[in-house]
Amino acid sequence: MTQPAVYVVSDSTGETAELVTRAALSQFGQTPKFIHRFHHIDSPEMIEEIVDLVAVNNGIIVHTIVLEEVREVLNKTASDFGVPIIDLFGPLLAQLEQTYKIKPLSEPGKVRSLDEAYFNKVAAIEFAVENDDGRNPRGILQADYVLIGISRTSKTPLSQYLALRGLKIANVPIVPEANVPDELFQIDPNKIIGLKISKKKLNQIRSERLISIGLNGDGTYSSHMRIDEELIFFKKLTDKLGCFVLDVTNKAIEETANEILIRIGEIVDENLEL
Repeated sequence: MTQPAVYVVSDSTGETAELVTRAALSQFGQTPKFIHRFHHIDSPEMIEEIVDLVAVNNGIIVHTIVLEEVREVLNKTASDFGVPIIDLFGPLLAQLEQTYKIKPLSEPGKVRSLDEAYFNKVAAIEFAVENDDGRNPRGILQADYVLIGISRTSKTPLSQYLALRGLKIANVPIVPEANVPDELFQIDPNKIIGLKISKKKLNQIRSERLISIGLNGDGTYSSHMRIDEELIFFKKLTDKLGCFVLDVTNKAIEETANEILIRIGEIVDENLEL
């Protein structure tokens, strides 16, 4: 007996419907004669011709149409033509609407756009790791933004937080004894964000850091003289670069990140999770 062809109809790419169909058929040890995909079907006017073709070929329709008007026309037309039809999304959307008491967006391709956002986010996180603490100066040229600051100004956690927004962030430690990467002078200064902190707060943070690793909290690293030297060097550099400088004193990572996002024109999502 000839197996009926399966016609996948979607107002997006149709990948979801085809994947579900193949998974279901595998449970019967069956593969269809063929699976033909009609994708980006976003107008009721396109429906009758498709259903007529399926009817002539004695096929069945599996669809993931989210556009309500198109979905209703497709279901009705298939019924009129006597074509078997499986609506993968309609009943599910109706039940979810009833459960959550909200209307569905009815926007085709949402899964694909979410997937792209997810992979962009992963790539940005990997970029932040690869370009942390100035380990890859060439990454400065590829970054969306570059954070610069002296030690203990939260460059690394800020880079990771901003990477969760899909932003490619490099961060560079500023140390008087180390050469400033030439790449910092080769990029638009608007892409550079300097992180400054008060002398008193930095002394406290560095002292606590030394103690946490079993060292004397009054070491050179946390001394007022050393901190003054670094802050002066940092100020001269940011003046030379002409970049924006943000004071991170007594600010949580989330607060600093949101100020940066606002400055660069990103929408701040208060529900963003680390």
